[in-house]
Amino acid sequence: MTPTVRDVLDAAVASVGGSQRPGQVAMSEAVERAFQEKKHLLVQAGTGTGKSLGYLVPSLLHGERVVVATATLNLQHQLVERDIPALKDAARSTLDEVPHHAVLKGRSNYACLHRVREGAPDDQGVLVEVPEGTLGAEVVALREWAEHAADEGHSGDRDSAPSHTERSWRQVSVSARECLGASRCPYAIECFAERAREDAQDAQIVVTNHAMLAIDAIDGVPMLPQFDTVVIDEAHELAARVTQAATQELDPAGIERAARRARSHLDEPHAADDLSDAADSLADTLTHLHPGRIDEISQPLRAALEFVRDTARACFSGFGKESGGPAGEADPARQQARSMVDELRQVAERMARGSETDVLWLGDTRSGLQLRVAPIDVSAALRDKLFGEKTVVLTSATLTLGGSFDPVARSLGLWEDEEWTGLDVGSPFDYAKQGVLYVARHLPTPGRDGLEEDQLGEITALVKAAGGRTLGLFSSRRGAERAAEYVRLALPDVDVLCQGDAQLPELARRFAENPRTCLFGTLSLWQGVDLPGDTCTLVIIDRIPFPRPDDPLMSARQRLVEKRGGNGFMQVAAHHAALLLAQGAGRLIRRADDRGVVAILDPRLVTARYGSFLAASLPGLWRTTDRATVVGALRRLDEAASAREGI
Repeated sequence: MTPTVRDVLDAAVASVGGSQRPGQVAMSEAVERAFQEKKHLLVQAGTGTGKSLGYLVPSLLHGERVVVATATLNLQHQLVERDIPALKDAARSTLDEVPHHAVLKGRSNYACLHRVREGAPDDQGVLVEVPEGTLGAEVVALREWAEHAADEGHSGDRDSAPSHTERSWRQVSVSARECLGASRCPYAIECFAERAREDAQDAQIVVTNHAMLAIDAIDGVPMLPQFDTVVIDEAHELAARVTQAATQELDPAGIERAARRARSHLDEPHAADDLSDAADSLADTLTHLHPGRIDEISQPLRAALEFVRDTARACFSGFGKESGGPAGEADPARQQARSMVDELRQVAERMARGSETDVLWLGDTRSGLQLRVAPIDVSAALRDKLFGEKTVVLTSATLTLGGSFDPVARSLGLWEDEEWTGLDVGSPFDYAKQGVLYVARHLPTPGRDGLEEDQLGEITALVKAAGGRTLGLFSSRRGAERAAEYVRLALPDVDVLCQGDAQLPELARRFAENPRTCLFGTLSLWQGVDLPGDTCTLVIIDRIPFPRPDDPLMSARQRLVEKRGGNGFMQVAAHHAALLLAQGAGRLIRRADDRGVVAILDPRLVTARYGSFLAASLPGLWRTTDRATVVGALRRLDEAASAREGI
């Protein structure tokens, strides 16, 4: 008798010592139907539902390859190292044969044995065996780790590498463009990336990330083995990750670096000189522009971009035949220089084209002025290339905005209701009994100048009542730092950690170890941080997280919506804010015995017309605007937690 989804799910839940959750069962059965009927499904599964098993069980039983795409490395690691192995162990009691699974990342996430053994090109394109100083020590450690991984048959991926910086990792890895290719690399048989691709070809479940999925399905570049069914976890992030994957940059320093790398590999070195001249021309042109969105490409800017495009094309054509190595062996320095020049050509050409579907803007980075280009709207591409060709299940704890799946569905290109089904399986938590949503209605509307004395005083009073135990989510780094400084002075007995004081994993560890601690930070804390228990009984959100008015991409999207006759503010800015608010508020209740308060210091949530839309996107916490009630609740929670801790 063939086991059912429920049979395998029950075995898996029992194996990890869990209990059956109605939402998890409903999700598994809905995912199975979506696979069978080849109909798209959106599943909102609240924290504690066990949504990973909810889609992994039907994926295991599907009989055909299923790609599982996540937004974050944390979830990818959880699936590959914990959830899937546990499920497969449990499934062996009900299945005759348990399917194989694999993880597949972008090539730059794996160590490159050619670069490890031959060295990395410097800015002049010369292979350097080991850099000097601290960087050199890290590179040596990474090379030893990579050789050991090759000897032992390990994955060689970055997650398992010793501690390192981004700069040192670049010394032992390559991008897809820089790769010599399996047919030309002398170490292809041992190659970590190639072995991962081969492993994925034999797998029924392939775990990857949103960017890889976008490149494979939308750009048409074969990154994944053939598949017809995909589960997208953390689906509220999909549009942003697809946009990020399609965003490109161009700056004079990068052009000059490519020219230096190319010079020694060209038949006619003057082509590199021309590319350097193009870098100077672009640098001069950018100094006459204001940072921000570029609605109309001026003639000087267009000419400068075309100059970069044309000189990069000539430079690319000037690369001679392979040289410098044994017959038939590729030259890695030449390959890297060639790929850099070709990428410059493509980016400059895209920017000069000035497509109505792209937004172009000028930013001011640490290394100087930089042009960036991104697609304004990815919904059409997702509709045509992903939803039009695959069966897609999207899941997240946050897929309904304003109480409806429609906003998220439309943003992803699912415009016709008959194309998809929405299912909210709820959460096992009783939010109304476990937590309070407090809106500080008495405070003034937040201004553009950041936190004022009223907000800082409110933060201090709430933190004091909670005895620390506070996660502060701020709309800007400056706001987080100012609040941290203020609370440190006002409450010297409370330890306040602030994003930037150390690496985020270290800060999260210190926050969890000492309950009487606060952790203040910005966007990376709003999502994906899991801090259950007495560590976090108060979540403070300083303001509704609308995008900045001068955000080039968001403002371009608002204008496009309005041009099509829609409400740009509601469909873009309010949509963005609702997603972040829901994610931020979701940091509070992470398990059945959690208790606490989410405090939003922005009165617009209850006074503005759009406030009801935002509020409907939040967990069903008990709601109040009375500060005395909240302060009393926090004090009682602190007393109870202190008693448990023996303080």
